[in-house]
Amino acid sequence: MWEAIVFDLDDTLVDQRGAARTAVVDWARERGRLEEPEEQLVERWTALTDRHYRRYQDRELTYLEQRRVRIREFLPEVPLDSDVDADATFADYLARYEAAWAAFPDAAPALSRARAAGSTVAVLTNGDHDHQALKLAQTGLGGDVDHLVASSRLSASKPHAAAFLEACALVGAAPGAALMVGNSLEHDVRGALAAGLDAVWLDRDGAGNSSDVRRVNGLDELFPD
Repeated sequence: MWEAIVFDLDDTLVDQRGAARTAVVDWARERGRLEEPEEQLVERWTALTDRHYRRYQDRELTYLEQRRVRIREFLPEVPLDSDVDADATFADYLARYEAAWAAFPDAAPALSRARAAGSTVAVLTNGDHDHQALKLAQTGLGGDVDHLVASSRLSASKPHAAAFLEACALVGAAPGAALMVGNSLEHDVRGALAAGLDAVWLDRDGAGNSSDVRRVNGLDELFPD
């Protein structure tokens, strides 16, 4: 039995990419992006988000700064010279994004089964603590999570070993007695293994190709009936 099972949040427990896709298309259309194909809109927004959120995780930008940079690069034709204007424009997207948050169907059962097995259940996420706490609450997952550990309150983000070691200390489990479950092979799985935790890669679409780590296609495979 694991002392602690640590789950990633975005695209492991909550369909973050799906929520972003739902939010960005209508939001961009209302701002003049009428002819840009939907897939191109989504790909552009995803690329900007990934790049600048990584800069936030690496402490190059603050949480607000990475939002402002994303908005200005995504809508270069919109005058967003002031931070007030940039924040107001992002807020409209944010409202749509938060309204689209939804947990994967296998998320709540997996958390419940982990607790029933006697493990402490934690979430380790690269993000802002308050925003991720809101996400857990809004998707109904918060009641089955004993500890939320967000990189905004750590000395480093995943995949740095410090993130995993500090998370283990906060939940009261030795690294060797903790299991990390996440959808990112590099950030969640290889990072956890390098820090001394065990790890399982959640490959929901089955498109990954790695034979040196344990892989599941759904959280229900962690705790089969």
